[in-house]
Amino acid sequence: GHAYVAEAHVLFSVPSMPDYGKLSKRPLDEMIAGARVDIAPYKRDPMDFVLWKPSKPGEPAWPSPAGIATPGRPGWHLECSAMSDRWLWDEAKASLGPAGLAHPHEFDIHGGGIDLVFPHHENEIAQSRCAHATPVMAQYWLHNGFLQVEGEKMSKSLGNFITIHDLLKEWPGEVVRFNMLRTHYRQPIDWTKKGLEESQATLDRWGEISDRIGGSLVEGLLPDLAVIEALKDDLNTPLAIARLHELAKEARGGNESAGEKWLASAEFLGFDVSRWHARAQSSELVEVTDPELALSVKSLVAQRGEARKSKNFKEADRIRDELAARGVILKDAKDPATGEIVTTWELAR
Repeated sequence: GHAYVAEAHVLFSVPSMPDYGKLSKRPLDEMIAGARVDIAPYKRDPMDFVLWKPSKPGEPAWPSPAGIATPGRPGWHLECSAMSDRWLWDEAKASLGPAGLAHPHEFDIHGGGIDLVFPHHENEIAQSRCAHATPVMAQYWLHNGFLQVEGEKMSKSLGNFITIHDLLKEWPGEVVRFNMLRTHYRQPIDWTKKGLEESQATLDRWGEISDRIGGSLVEGLLPDLAVIEALKDDLNTPLAIARLHELAKEARGGNESAGEKWLASAEFLGFDVSRWHARAQSSELVEVTDPELALSVKSLVAQRGEARKSKNFKEADRIRDELAARGVILKDAKDPATGEIVTTWELAR
């Protein structure tokens, strides 16, 4: 009673579901304007959406489950419900048995980008609920904000598309994770090199504190209550991190209890700060903790750069060896904008 066939299409009848639009909470006229679909003459209602459509030449095609002669394929929204059926609910039944599922055909948590709330998730809810006669499709919906890179929307066409695999070639995984958690998941993230450097410098400083207070977690010590409360409030990770900064400041001042809570809370969030301190120090941290050393290293790095430009590679290698003997690790990389070699450095432990 929720679907009908029209001109080789199978369509979902939106008026058949009284609480359609509950997720996005948008007025009907606004939803119609935002649907971005053709108001085809074969639709009973402008809001009705495609469950099955005829395949164009060269597209994948299957015999229609509704008995339509024309071969076709599922609509975009239906693909997600079908995958949920096959890979979540059916798999759960196979492993737990029907009695092991408290709510068959319901998610605990369903995620996605903020741009998918309407129409995609709204339609996914409608077809899944009506197919299985369930009151909800998911108990909680988490929609993340857009991702930008250096102030611009990430896209392949702009050439600023970065994958996690690419980032991990240059940055430790904990730095990447910390940089993400600094922004609330529902807010836009502006992914910048400066942000990554700040995140690494924070973890470096935390490693210093861990070293100072002993770096060993007392067994059974619970995370700070304020950190837990922040996470319970819609995963407010920026607030949790702000509390970690407060505890770190108290720990630096000699507050032993704050140090233990800080260490337990950091590890609760997945940051092994005592292990992190065994890594190399970033140049930013060295500038804070040992400005004289940082100034000396920067001078030698500049001299090496000049030697490379003048093709005096023997001198460049000598400077590199001198820095290596002092525990300085150099990294040469090509600047994609200028094509020039840029040298960064860090201090090995």
